Amino acid sequence: MNTHNNTLSDLTLTRAQLEDLCAHGGALRFENCDFQGSDLARLDLQDCQFIRCQLADVSLHGARLARSVWQSCRVGRADFGAADLLEAQFHSCDLNNSRWCRSKLGAAKFQDCKLTGAVFEDVAQLGLEFSNTLLIGTSMRRMSFRKAKLVGLDFSEADLCACDFRDAVFEGGSLRDAVLTDARFEGADLREADLGGLKLTAAKYFKGATISSRQAAMLARELGLLVA
Repeated sequence: MNTHNNTLSDLTLTRAQLEDLCAHGGALRFENCDFQGSDLARLDLQDCQFIRCQLADVSLHGARLARSVWQSCRVGRADFGAADLLEAQFHSCDLNNSRWCRSKLGAAKFQDCKLTGAVFEDVAQLGLEFSNTLLIGTSMRRMSFRKAKLVGLDFSEADLCACDFRDAVFEGGSLRDAVLTDARFEGADLREADLGGLKLTAAKYFKGATISSRQAAMLARELGLLVA
């Protein structure tokens, strides 16, 4: 166990222990700690760092997590509902099937993360960034990516109903089999994105977007059109 300079490592911590640690003030750094299945709802963990920690099935509902840093953590099925995550950073984390309903994600960053099956509903997201992240099957209805640079985002089979992608630039990534009802793509650059699986009923949502000649031919084939 290491407790030097507010660093705690290789511990299994309960809610009561964490509350006691937080009561002493100061940002804490947790390394290789185990919180799995714990109820950490509404705790004040602002500015804390979580490095290679286990947080599967944890409830962080309503927690204060502004400016927190998460590196190589396993946080599958965690509940971040209504949590304050302003300027939080997630790097190389497994966040599969996590829930973010009504969370504050302004200026938060997700890099090289797995968010397959995650649910984002009614989140505050000004300045939210994703890069090189799996968003397969994620529910992201009504979220805005307007004018964003989207690097390596896999939206395959994601629910993107009413999302705003106007003037966004896709650098790689995928929209394969995504649900795009009422999504907007005017001015978007989709030339590097995988658009496979597009249905005829969804083609209209790409009005005003830029695609490559290769993509146009592929889409024509998928829509049953013959290109002479």
